Amino acid sequence: MAPIFEAQLRAVSLRVTRPRLAVLATLRDHPHIDTETVLALVREELPAVSHQAVYDVLRALTDAGLIRRIQPPGGIARYESRVGDNHHHVVCRSCGVIADVDCAAGHAPCLTASDDHGFVIDEAEVVYWGDCPDCAARNSPTSEGIS
Repeated sequence: MAPIFEAQLRAVSLRVTRPRLAVLATLRDHPHIDTETVLALVREELPAVSHQAVYDVLRALTDAGLIRRIQPPGGIARYESRVGDNHHHVVCRSCGVIADVDCAAGHAPCLTASDDHGFVIDEAEVVYWGDCPDCAARNSPTSEGIS
């Protein structure tokens, strides 16, 4: 998979470095993770990588459009490598797990605002909130009283 990541980096005029490759691989394998988790997973491959280096890589990759930073209201920033398709997210109110949600209409109707105020809109963020299946089962009235 490294040749694909190398090509992605070169396509946006970024140098190919081991930390950048490691962050891209980590986000491919673990979408929607926070900076500390990225750091911990990258350090499994590159033990000497600094905290600042990972922050710098995340910023550079986000600025280049290779990864996406998402931050649901009230939550911490998370990162994902799925970019360019204007997908949305569903967030569990109980445990904070995040999952991708494709547009239900089969296209991106959310990019057609009722009033765009003259903006050229290229992205919309929709966040659905609820309980994930595990939390819903734990929080259901039928699970309370069962030992």
